[in-house]
Amino acid sequence: MLDQAIPESLPLLTEPWCPVEEYETRLAGMQAQIQARGLDALLLLQPESVTWLTGFYTRGYASFQCVLVPPAGAPLTCCRDMEAYYLERTGVFRPHRYWSDGQDPVLVAAEAVRETLGGGDGRLGIEMAAWPLTAARYEALRRALPDLDFEAADDIARLGRRRKSASEIRLMRSAARAAEAGMAAAVASAAAGVSERALAADISAALIQAGSDMPGPGVLSSGERAFHLHGSYIDRTIEPGDIVQFEVLACVRHYHARFMRTIKVGPPSAEERALAERLIAIQDAALAAVGPGVPASVPDAIYRQGVLQAGLAERYTNKTFYGLGLLLPPSGGEGPEADASADWSFEPGMTFHSYVLARNFGFSETILVTETGMERLTGFPRELLVAGGTGAAAQGTTR
Repeated sequence: MLDQAIPESLPLLTEPWCPVEEYETRLAGMQAQIQARGLDALLLLQPESVTWLTGFYTRGYASFQCVLVPPAGAPLTCCRDMEAYYLERTGVFRPHRYWSDGQDPVLVAAEAVRETLGGGDGRLGIEMAAWPLTAARYEALRRALPDLDFEAADDIARLGRRRKSASEIRLMRSAARAAEAGMAAAVASAAAGVSERALAADISAALIQAGSDMPGPGVLSSGERAFHLHGSYIDRTIEPGDIVQFEVLACVRHYHARFMRTIKVGPPSAEERALAERLIAIQDAALAAVGPGVPASVPDAIYRQGVLQAGLAERYTNKTFYGLGLLLPPSGGEGPEADASADWSFEPGMTFHSYVLARNFGFSETILVTETGMERLTGFPRELLVAGGTGAAAQGTTR
């Protein structure tokens, strides 16, 4: 088991994760967009938007919460009164409105909007794609604020979050180190006779000890299920010669890093080694093409053409990049994404998870776009990983 202490210099989960001045800069940028669009206020409902702008974080974010951002002045946070401890310690901006169990939180939020706007009319930008904004809640807001014009404004926070600051990248680097510890645990523990559940437990323990805020373990499957992405660990026992498909997920202050490797239980064949080497070469070429101003379609095409020209697939429909950073479940990624129709370009400070899959083998990395090119934040060896042993005794565990 890896014994890695959490770096003391990192902010605690119960305090702002970035400098206060950074939140003030984020607010100024968001308010400039609000003013430019002629909005009277912006209502943020996506949990990541709330935390990114205000610092406020509670694991109880699934209870209704929102932030009302005026064109000038401090934003107002509306949340359940049970979360007061966390709002006071992590939230940077003081205005708030609490709702209590038994109250309708949407009506409490609507009243805060009405008071902030000085009445019930005006133009309200709103994160229409936010998962907490159910159809029922949206209709309740419309009924409570019948004279307001609601306008979709999801892109204001999304574009603000796209380029990561130095403090955000620092957290992602820490998450990458935790992810590497999880992958090392997977290689050390995977063996014939070990269950996927026991393997997941070893990985999760390593992630937590290495500083991850969540235990993972991430996508994990063996045997037949290794041919299919997004498997979860089950009670299956690993057999000799199995492939274990593993994408380790780690986050530090909920800034994520992840990467994928294929693990072979026992000696790989020459064909398996050749397949791994081919996929890694394709990915190396694609990542080498990433840089500021480069259209996402360029490395995306390298991925697709590489897989197809090598005869590794008849069709290749997967996306090849997706934005990664501050994520709160159920969110699995942030924009933008790269597929065959991508029409955006890379910018310095953007961070991505980039992957290639073919014939049940997969390799991926978390990357940072720099001023001159690309940096891999995840630094685990890029090769077909080989695990050996036959059962619990060989792994030094009693499970």
